[in-house]
Amino acid sequence: MIYRRSVAVALAAVAALGAAASLSHAYPQPSKSPVSWELKFDYQPPMRVVVEVPGSSTPKAYWYMTYSVINNTDSAVNFLPTFEWVSRSGSVTKSDQNVPDAVFQKIKAKTGNKLLENNVQIQGLLRTGEDQAKDGVAIWPESDPRLGDFSIFVTGLSGESVQMTDSAGKPMNDKDGKPILLFKTLEIDYKLAGDEVYPGNDLLTKIGDRWVMR
Repeated sequence: MIYRRSVAVALAAVAALGAAASLSHAYPQPSKSPVSWELKFDYQPPMRVVVEVPGSSTPKAYWYMTYSVINNTDSAVNFLPTFEWVSRSGSVTKSDQNVPDAVFQKIKAKTGNKLLENNVQIQGLLRTGEDQAKDGVAIWPESDPRLGDFSIFVTGLSGESVQMTDSAGKPMNDKDGKPILLFKTLEIDYKLAGDEVYPGNDLLTKIGDRWVMR
């Protein structure tokens, strides 16, 4: 169910660019082994935090996912990660959009990791070697205390990409004539049991993760 929804979301994004792929055309799949650079990515399960943010009369809830990234390739790469939260309804939310710094500072203090970087700080050249590893966090405002099934998509961990083609194998472009590209993306699927009575204390189960082209 989650896989089918993920594919549907990706196809909807392509359609939004002004091009429609034939439903009979096979959806591109990532290679089974790296064909370009690929980073080592370790992550922790998403967690909930409530923060009193400036300008708000009531505390606000956020979800965050901490991670570490290591470049074990032969050369430095430009690390520009994108984290997207896809809800059970199919809505897509990019991380770190209008998130107050107070939220990041509380998460940093909570983790006790002085090297933790937000999504802006961590971007840039990632040099090779374990000693050049970086620790980051992706943050989203809570849209619904009853999350149910949701997925997190992480792009920027691999250099593999492919241009979309139609059923005849012809390259597809958007309305501006630019190629429609899909990138090797890590999909992480979760299920949050429970309801809004005890938010943040319900059982979060990882269903699985996989590489997709998105």
